[in-house]
Amino acid sequence: MGVTKRQIFTERQNDLARFFKVLGHPARVTILQYISNKNACICNDLVSEIGLAQATISQHLKELKSIGLLKGEVEGKSMCYCLNVEKWTEIQNELNVFFNTAKSNCC
Repeated sequence: MGVTKRQIFTERQNDLARFFKVLGHPARVTILQYISNKNACICNDLVSEIGLAQATISQHLKELKSIGLLKGEVEGKSMCYCLNVEKWTEIQNELNVFFNTAKSNCC
């Protein structure tokens, strides 16, 4: 979809599309699951846990942070990441509205 076409959609539709696009990569889902399962901020090296190059992991973390799914803070020479619970709650509510308003008209 070209950038010029986004204006014909609502802000809510564009936000949901960005969310799904970012989650459309299995490495990002894996990173989110890893951080979620730790139930704490992650400051250590994700490379050994995920198995991807540092530059690749950094790019995926940047994408996840760009839509607010992660929060990050600099601690010394490293960056610590944790889930942004408020954003997750907001997205969960948006998805509930989306699916609860869908009409079932299957054959």
